[in-house]
Amino acid sequence: MRFMPRAQLLTLEELALVGQAFVELGVTKIRLTGGEPLVRKNILQLIQTLGNLAGLKELVLTTNGSQLPKMAQSLQAAGIKRINISLDSLKPDRFQELSRVDKLEVVLRGIEAAIQAGFQRIKINTVILKNRNHDEVIDLTQFAIQQGIDISFIEAMPIGIIGDHNRAETFYSNDQIRQDLKQAFTLIPTTETTGGPARYYQIIDTHTRVGFISPHSHNFCETCNRVRVTTEGRLLLCLGQENAVDLRRIIRAHPGEIEPLKQAIVKAIDMKPKGHDFNLERSTQILRHMNVTGG
Repeated sequence: MRFMPRAQLLTLEELALVGQAFVELGVTKIRLTGGEPLVRKNILQLIQTLGNLAGLKELVLTTNGSQLPKMAQSLQAAGIKRINISLDSLKPDRFQELSRVDKLEVVLRGIEAAIQAGFQRIKINTVILKNRNHDEVIDLTQFAIQQGIDISFIEAMPIGIIGDHNRAETFYSNDQIRQDLKQAFTLIPTTETTGGPARYYQIIDTHTRVGFISPHSHNFCETCNRVRVTTEGRLLLCLGQENAVDLRRIIRAHPGEIEPLKQAIVKAIDMKPKGHDFNLERSTQILRHMNVTGG
């Protein structure tokens, strides 16, 4: 893996300025995601700064869990309210194959550390692939129930070029997952929302909710109000489109000035597309991978 040259990345101060600009424009929720945001040096400094923004109601984090054994308590103290942890398998060999790192035991310890830290809500994010890990749908859900946390199943998005499987052949819809879960659990639809695309069901007689994020089988573009700012300062108006605005150029042309940045954001939001154009039968249109998208 090659890391991006430091000069291409927004500094922590520049990232904080972006966060401030969005909050001053009315945004009430910020999520730090990746890649893996917790490997960024001095990330707690950024989290504390964002957590202190007047008007921000919720600061949340998505992580692969590898840094949580040593950072969970500090993250909670710094202002993180909710945390999502990626977990696609409970089998060590399969976990390594899917994630390309041999860290299942570390991630499981990270989940335990997050529980002990006392976040308002903890959720597992799981991507299910047919003939890869679809036989673990019930086991992963049972694990969430045992831990007293939530789980969301996310349909794989056709982002980035891959060579180890055919997306159309490995696609496993959330409708199929729901049918699998009904064999073992009773799911009750809820009206709960975290402001994102997930549709939640309560598992009866448990504290666990199951969420389904379905960009293919149940497109949610009409309700999407999310944008993403990458670590390079690219404002992505849709994960399923390549159109973006270079906020880094604006920030560095007007050091420390927030008004030009706010004006650029407002202008960009007017260009937010109506939706993505995902098609499993076509060649990949989005060449960037999620692990370099960040945000």
